[in-house]
Amino acid sequence: MQTSPSTILVVDDNEQNRALAQAILEEEGHRVVLATGGEEGVQAFSRERPDCVLLDIRMPGVDGFQACERIRALPGGADTPIVFLTAQRDLETFDTALRSGADDFLTKPVRPTELALRVQTALKLRRLGSELQDHYAMIRRQRDDLMRLQLQKERLMAFVVHDLKNPVNSMDLQAQLLERNRDLPERARGPVARIRDEARNMLRLIMNLLDISKSEEGRLGPVRGDVDLAVLVAEVFAALELRARDGGVTLAHDLRVATVRADPDLLRRVLENLVENALRHAPEGSSVRIVGSAREGLVELRVADEGRGIPPEMREQVFERFVQLGSVEASRGGRGLGLTFCKAAIEAHGGRIWVEDGAPGAVFCMELPAEDAP
Repeated sequence: MQTSPSTILVVDDNEQNRALAQAILEEEGHRVVLATGGEEGVQAFSRERPDCVLLDIRMPGVDGFQACERIRALPGGADTPIVFLTAQRDLETFDTALRSGADDFLTKPVRPTELALRVQTALKLRRLGSELQDHYAMIRRQRDDLMRLQLQKERLMAFVVHDLKNPVNSMDLQAQLLERNRDLPERARGPVARIRDEARNMLRLIMNLLDISKSEEGRLGPVRGDVDLAVLVAEVFAALELRARDGGVTLAHDLRVATVRADPDLLRRVLENLVENALRHAPEGSSVRIVGSAREGLVELRVADEGRGIPPEMREQVFERFVQLGSVEASRGGRGLGLTFCKAAIEAHGGRIWVEDGAPGAVFCMELPAEDAP
């Protein structure tokens, strides 16, 4: 027996958002009713009695919260699934959505597959019996608690970046002013240079933490451009020159390719993390090298040191958070978040990163597409 298509009411004041939702849902076999605002959405609900409502939050006049409350008060509105679609991803918006009667909460831009699955789930849950509804209510409370924790984590990330980045930048600025002071005693110039070095390192750690969080949420999007590798490598070496000099290590490069399509900030921080990691393990009197080459539509970058190397069975684990490989003396790389960030950033470019044996040492290898993905 063939069932009639479900009716989905889409309420959004943005024409492109309505068109996208309509295309996704009609492709799934649903009948779609469109409304351009909250007041029109309430009227459409009374007229059409839809099986599910997709509701934008920020709309002129009657906003999504008000529309949701009014729909819940209408005949049939109490048990109709209402899914909020919003670009506002914060704890206050989430809690207000739940208080106004929302069943689910999706943040824009919405992935087509996710939207189709959420609507399908909402429609199935509406048909459940009362006992299963009770189980679902418990699961939904658990889901809402997890979502709330996730949003609290994102708020903490925002605090880390915005509230810690400024004082770290101020530390670096004050150190720069001291460096330019001609009256600064020569014996103080070394410590000032180290203050600058540690401030830059702290800022890199802060940005790593933020970008790892973005990557986990699928929000780490590179802004690609043509990056001059010689200039980029020179900047990386300049930032880490003091650490290399303190360790008695030489920085060198062999670039057989001039440019790469990449996000310059992300790629610079990837190379900084990899070179800093190599310097931490390179013996005195050795060198750390960056080698660049092009082949078959790919640009390959390699960062090599002459340290202890990494056992083959451990080469995937070094990209995990806070991994320690064996004893302290043999530990490589995974003591923090630097390599985790490198993997996230390279994969966000559509590339890959891995470790090879340098005999001696370790070689961190990256492949990036030579051109933007279609």
